[in-house]
Amino acid sequence: MESRDKISTPPDLEPIRSHDRAPVNRSRRKRRFSPIKRRILTVNVLALGMIIAGLLYHGEYRDNLIESEITALRAHADMFSAALGEGAVGGKTPLDQVLVRETANRIVLRMVESTDTRARLFRFNGQLVADSRSLMHAGRDVEVEVLLPPIEAPAVLHALFGLYDRLVSYLTGRETLKPYVEHPRQHARQYPEVILALQGQAAKAIRTYGRDQLLISVSVPVQRYKKVLGAVLVTKTSKDIDQAMFEVRLNILKIFAVTLAITSLLSLYLAGTIAQPILKLSDAADKIRHSLNRQDRLSELEARDDEIGDLAQSLHDMTDALWDRMDAIERFAADVSHEIKNPLTSLKSAVETAARVTEPEQQQKLLAIIQDDVERLDRLITDISNASRLDAELSRTALTKINVGDMLETLTDIHTSTAKEGAPRIVVEMGTNTACAVSGMEDRLVQVFRNLIANAITFSPTEGLITIALHQDDDGCAIVTVSDEGPGIQPGKETTIFERFYSERPEGEKFGTHSGLGLSISKLIIDAHHGTIAAGNRYATNGAVIGARFTVTLPAITG
Repeated sequence: MESRDKISTPPDLEPIRSHDRAPVNRSRRKRRFSPIKRRILTVNVLALGMIIAGLLYHGEYRDNLIESEITALRAHADMFSAALGEGAVGGKTPLDQVLVRETANRIVLRMVESTDTRARLFRFNGQLVADSRSLMHAGRDVEVEVLLPPIEAPAVLHALFGLYDRLVSYLTGRETLKPYVEHPRQHARQYPEVILALQGQAAKAIRTYGRDQLLISVSVPVQRYKKVLGAVLVTKTSKDIDQAMFEVRLNILKIFAVTLAITSLLSLYLAGTIAQPILKLSDAADKIRHSLNRQDRLSELEARDDEIGDLAQSLHDMTDALWDRMDAIERFAADVSHEIKNPLTSLKSAVETAARVTEPEQQQKLLAIIQDDVERLDRLITDISNASRLDAELSRTALTKINVGDMLETLTDIHTSTAKEGAPRIVVEMGTNTACAVSGMEDRLVQVFRNLIANAITFSPTEGLITIALHQDDDGCAIVTVSDEGPGIQPGKETTIFERFYSERPEGEKFGTHSGLGLSISKLIIDAHHGTIAAGNRYATNGAVIGARFTVTLPAITG
């Protein structure tokens, strides 16, 4: 037999030494402003900004104001035309009537005194007769320009609104207007709307004036006895319209400023209720990672009735599960140490005694003990290795659809074909659903039922009967029972038999044949399949124990 100087650690259990990997620096840098706060604030402010940007665009509102201004200018132009047609016409007969320059100037100046419009009168031949910006006095033209009151609004806002209008006009493809040009010597041909008016029909025009303003023009014919003598051109800048638009936009910006302040404060509050608890959870995780105190909790976060509270509770449950796993590993190590010490102690005693014994018969007995202890150690270490790799295998193996009935019949056929004379018989009883299937790992489930069948065979009498029953309950679970005719389970040991290294064997069986891990591994496998395994006794009508029964419940699948 090959000697074993030391027990090698399985690859799956190889400890990770500190020098095998570089240390990971997980310390968080201190941030002045939380990224979560920055993102929440950016999203909310950006959404509010898009709404405000849409509200600032008053294209339809401005068009309505322009149409209203054109209507007002048309009314003024009609009054000018009527006044000029009655009072500024000279001539002896209706055929030689013409517009009188001096009279026309006085009428034009008188009618525009109370308005901020500009009026110009053109004769039928296109010559300029009167201009409200010019006053005939002392044989020379004196330019009179109405000085508009200074705009009280900040020039920066006007510039920004103008830039915004130009940008929106470019993006929306609005019609580009022609600029207004003030000619030194004006003639009707310079204004298409005046040409139309001289032809007897009213006309309008809109041009750009300066950088951000518009110039609105309305021209109507001046008639006397239905004869077109000239055309009057009334113009006005969009100063009033722009001022109205500015006031509306300024009010919107004021509302936006208040809304922005409220939105920012609410965003910071919302981000604080998310970021701060997460930072607390992160700090608690770091504290637990560097501490051995398993009482660390975040009670104030677990009490929250929201997702943060759920996360805190989940992290705490995960921490408890890790502590439980560490406790289980510690208990497993202690149990392994205890179980290995027994054969090692026996082996050491036998070896020491064999060195002092000289009789061949006693030496043979001691060598037999040594061989049994070595086999027991080998079997024990193998079972321990399989049990230690079980969790890792269960976590990475893909689940498949398994027909439980076919599996049980196959195991029964294998036993029947290999059974020796006098071995117990196995009978499989199927319920109405013979196609009962579960999702799991076939090799491991086979291991469970082989352990249960082997356990039943061990405790069954010669030519006894082992019954395996399968049925599906109303909850959609596959239930398998393995019943024997043995002595049953000692009272109070129904759950103890599933503990590691617990072994309760029938009388006459050689000591050390079993490691006591079979039922423990079976329970781990069934738990990993989200099922249950339980043990109990079978009773006769008189209350006597007539055997043991193991019940396995697994979630069944359909389709």
